[in-house]
Parts: sequence; C-alpha cells; structure tokens
Amino acid sequence: MKVRRHLALLVAVFALVGVAAREAGAGAPTDQLRSNVERVLKLVADPTLKGPEKARDRRTSVRRVADDFFAFDETAKRSLGRHWQTRTSIEQKEFVQVFSDLLERSYFTKIELYGGEKIQYVGEAIDADQATVKTKILTKQESEIPVDYRMMKRGDKWLVYDVVIEGVSLISNYRTHFNKIIQTTSYGELVKKIRAKDAEFMDENGKARRTSQPTGS
Repeated sequence: MKVRRHLALLVAVFALVGVAAREAGAGAPTDQLRSNVERVLKLVADPTLKGPEKARDRRTSVRRVADDFFAFDETAKRSLGRHWQTRTSIEQKEFVQVFSDLLERSYFTKIELYGGEKIQYVGEAIDADQATVKTKILTKQESEIPVDYRMMKRGDKWLVYDVVIEGVSLISNYRTHFNKIIQTTSYGELVKKIRAKDAEFMDENGKARRTSQPTGS
C-alpha cells in the first residue's frame, strides 16, 4: 500500500495525465490545474531534459512550473501545524524554503519515473476561496486511485496546497512526522534533519551527473 500511494503521489503532484478527459462545465480550479498539466507534459516530452546529466536543468524547469500552481507557503504552514505560530517571522520564512526544497527533492525531481499513468477529472467543489478537484488515477494494472487536490484562490489563481490520496492527506502525513520530531527533540533539529537530507540529495545528484558525463579522450 505504501508503494501504491507513493506512485500515486508522484503522479498526483505532477498531474501527469497522458490523455485526460475534459469534463463539460469544469470550473476555474480544474481548468487551471489542467493547464499546468499541459506545461508538465511538455517537460516530460522534452528530449533536452532527459538523462542524469540534465538533472539540474530538469529540476529547475519542474520547480518553475510548480511555483506557479503550488502554494508552498500554505502547505508548509499547515504541515508544521500548531508549531507554526510559535516560530518567528524569520523562522517561518526559513521553514517555507526548506520545506519547499523537501517537496522538490522528494517528488518534483522524480519526473522520469512517470510511466504513462492517466488521470480523470471527476468533480469539483468550490466554497468561496477554497476548492477541491476530485480525480482518479488509472494505473496500468487497471485499478483506480482516488486523488483530491485541495486548492485555494489567490488573486486570479487557484493554487494547490494539499493532495489527498485514498483519503490520506500529504499535509497530515508531514504534520504527524514533523510533530514527532519536534516533541522528541526540537524545531531546530527538524530543520537540521531536512537540510541534511537536502545536502545528501544534492551530493548524490552531483555524483550521478559526474558518472553520466563522457570521459575525455
């Protein structure tokens, strides 16, 4: 089940659809989500961004798209839960950055793992400046995984701040994990752990790029 949800989250975060049905009467949240799908699909198909040696460029391109339709600050705030209010404004800004990097490292850099899974938009509910877009991921094994995108409106944009897979919220998962670390150690230790993981990822990514580069004659 953990592997199933991890796959679903990778697909859901990117909204990689291959071919997605366009439902009649879909509202602004669904339409904006779908338009970002098309942007990501172009990245998936771009031959200049394939291969380990293009990891940095791929990461930058995907992050640029993600910044347009993910409310990283809201996701970070909700994931930290009650501990957010006790942080200074400087600490809050710092946490948004390290948390955004965590999401990028965990999911946005794994675009090459997309295997053709498709998504169907099956419903939309809007309540003032909040919305939920309901979808279903269709796997190659012909099973369906329900995925809901929780969105909020800022200006004329609808931004994703949470992804719920089979009833399990991305934010809730992180909140439980972060709360445990803070309670057993400290907030500073949480940030330290996240930064250490990011440094580890960057080191591994650097090694992969160096390994993939052709040797000189």
